[in-house]
Amino acid sequence: MSFKSLPKIELHHHIEGAAPPAFVRDMARAKGLDVSNIFGPDGTYQYRDFLQFLDVYEKATKPFQTPDDYALLTAVVLGEAAEAGVVYLESFLAPDFCGGRDPVAWREYLQAIIEAAQAAEALGITMRGIVTPVRHFGPDAARETARCAQETAGEFIVGFGLGGDENAFTTADFAYAFDMAREAGLHITAHAGEFAGPDAVRGALDDLKAERIGHGVRAIEDPALVERLVAEGIVLEVCPGSNVALGLYPSVADHPIAALRAAGVKVTVSTDDPPFFHTDMVREYEALAEAFGWTEADFAALNRVALEAAFCDEAARARVAQRLEGKDA
Repeated sequence: MSFKSLPKIELHHHIEGAAPPAFVRDMARAKGLDVSNIFGPDGTYQYRDFLQFLDVYEKATKPFQTPDDYALLTAVVLGEAAEAGVVYLESFLAPDFCGGRDPVAWREYLQAIIEAAQAAEALGITMRGIVTPVRHFGPDAARETARCAQETAGEFIVGFGLGGDENAFTTADFAYAFDMAREAGLHITAHAGEFAGPDAVRGALDDLKAERIGHGVRAIEDPALVERLVAEGIVLEVCPGSNVALGLYPSVADHPIAALRAAGVKVTVSTDDPPFFHTDMVREYEALAEAFGWTEADFAALNRVALEAAFCDEAARARVAQRLEGKDA
């Protein structure tokens, strides 16, 4: 069964993390930067564990130094996503990497990203942005990021998230930044329950008032938390290929996505940082079909969950719904 032509929604995706290695090398060469230490002999990103992955990720952002660089990055990334059948993509955007959290510079970077995203609509893909502090940069930096988010909330910037090292600081340390974002009308998501356990998911729900959880798969270890996720309708942005590549589970067959779904938890499927994990949305679907026997009907159901959970406005949701039905929009 080929899943390439099946329309897909992706809710958990990092814009820099989707940069193809060759693209990063070319950008670095053009700027006289040496980033060779982040690649393995085969030319792909190389890291030992999650913390080194974060270090390699940050080094891979170094060649992207101007709004034009981010416009080109966005065009490349959306082109690859559209090729894999993605019709709607929410991507995490970090002002830390786009102008150093300076509100004026952030607006310039964001405008370049928006223009590239608008051009990519011709490919049948719609993008929206989720402004995201980097957790291990600390709560003060997160407040600066929240200010950037407040000032640019609107049709394109629809959410506020939290990425980075899940074990850095406490979730409550970021509550003020999330209150700022919520006051601006932004939807809330947060990485939790990946390299920290079920209590991290509770923290995201209680301290940050998250509507969705990035990953969240460690919730399976706590039946009471699973029941809470079901009762509150919390959506998990699950990235099976990422979790396996980073050693959280030995294989997709061992991944808890099917058990969470069977328990009634709302789950979606995303790639996270596709070239880092040697994946794309087609490969994610193929791996899940092989591991759990999921069919096109299962993936259509997952996409309906993702459509309902998307942070976009209703006009965009209606356009994406048409695409899921195979209609032009």
